Amino acid sequence: MPEVVIFDYGVGNLFSLKNALETVGLGVKISNSFEQLKTLAAVALPGVGNFSAAIRKLDSVQEFINTIIENGTPILGICLGMQLFFQRSDEGPGQGLGIFRGKNVRLPSFVKVPHMGWNTLNIVTQNEILDNIENQSFVYFVHSHYPVPVDKKIIAAETEYGETFTSMLAYKNIFGTQFHPEKSGDIGLEILRNFARIVKR
Repeated sequence: MPEVVIFDYGVGNLFSLKNALETVGLGVKISNSFEQLKTLAAVALPGVGNFSAAIRKLDSVQEFINTIIENGTPILGICLGMQLFFQRSDEGPGQGLGIFRGKNVRLPSFVKVPHMGWNTLNIVTQNEILDNIENQSFVYFVHSHYPVPVDKKIIAAETEYGETFTSMLAYKNIFGTQFHPEKSGDIGLEILRNFARIVKR
């Protein structure tokens, strides 16, 4: 069974993600060890937490993450995990992984922040991780910031909350969700099932 490593950089919600990935047929380890990352089929960067604190924890494995991405290993960033793909964040100092050019900005002040609850996906670019997902499907969000990619071609879906923001991205073997698929019911499980199919190829 292909094994996904959920990289533990001190954020919450790891076990609900572990359970969801196991439900869709993947083996799962939770680890902050460089050694355990060497025998993986995929990586998941989970997320509820602070950008600056997470980047400090990821610093020791940043080069390795860049290498596995170049080698085609699937990687899934969820919420903060997706924001870490970018260069910087208004949330605090520090350089992100820099996989994509762009930064994370705070939601506008005229809406309730954090954005917490169910909202819809407007599919912008069809991708295999969105197989069997209908446009305007509801998913669950808990966030105060969102990424603004320089390259709009990587945007797979957007969501409206005060303004239009990137809620899902896909580029080659790199996937990100601003929402939490592990908390998004059947739709979230279907997205994770699609990720599992990509991993098992």
